[in-house]
Amino acid sequence: MFDGLHYNSISSYLKQQFDCKVIKLSLDAGLTCPNRDGTKGFGGCTFCSDSGSGDFAGTIEQQLASVSRKWNRSGSSPSADAADKEAPDLKYIAYFQSHTNTYAPVEKLRRLWNEALDHENVVGLAIATRPDCLGPEVLELLSEYNKKTFLWVELGLQTANEQTAEKFNRCWKNADFEKVSYDLSTRGIKRVTHLILGLPGEDKEQYLSSAKYAASFDPFGVKIHMLHLMEGTAMGDEYKSAPFPLLTQNEYVSCVCDILEILPQTITVHRLTGDAPQDKLIAPDWTRNKHTVLNAIQQEFKRRGTYQGYRAGQK
Repeated sequence: MFDGLHYNSISSYLKQQFDCKVIKLSLDAGLTCPNRDGTKGFGGCTFCSDSGSGDFAGTIEQQLASVSRKWNRSGSSPSADAADKEAPDLKYIAYFQSHTNTYAPVEKLRRLWNEALDHENVVGLAIATRPDCLGPEVLELLSEYNKKTFLWVELGLQTANEQTAEKFNRCWKNADFEKVSYDLSTRGIKRVTHLILGLPGEDKEQYLSSAKYAASFDPFGVKIHMLHLMEGTAMGDEYKSAPFPLLTQNEYVSCVCDILEILPQTITVHRLTGDAPQDKLIAPDWTRNKHTVLNAIQQEFKRRGTYQGYRAGQK
């Protein structure tokens, strides 16, 4: 099922689309965010680091070099040249991850996206942004690129609970998400929705409610993250001064499986756990080993005898 998994992973989907392994290159375009520069607010979301959720992002040249080094260490190639030469069957999605990647003049966005697509074996774009940063000109630009390359847009919903969102300084409303979901959908542009589990004050009922809300807009994909508390963030400082309850690994795994069981099988799964820099992570400590978490999710599905979509459509 699902290429050996219990869910519709984006890696399997892309391998079927391009008939080879496809790797995302996490990029930092040097942009900022409207709730950092004062347009909407200051400081950004309280869980977000100064890198704008792109702690492992870099330039496309840096990321290709990183792939090259990893490929050489694996012993899979005798060559020490560029990644494309070492692994000619590899393709890449240029993933503009850090901060808000439509928060710039369209001329600048066009230059950035063209530079990425000019690299050999880059077969598509993934653009992470906010629902309130997709005006008419940007939508038209996305429509243009959607016609000539493989494209999806990532929207950081995180939660459908607006009270929670206000507390972590999201600085936009669900109505913004609803409007832009419609705007992108009518243009045939794929959407990926981010959800965070473990936000202060939320429980499994709220996680499921947010997942159902996200699924109601028929997204191309979802990303599910565990809340990371990191040094240099407002929420990390709050936790150090007055610790609040965090999900255990078992609780997180159970919640992830519950969510995937209610999501339609057509939705691709882009992430089920996340990374944080080892030297910046405050808690939870169990997130340091993502492979252990992913294996635990697989084992929980096996124990249940279920899979993504098992309860889809149930009330």
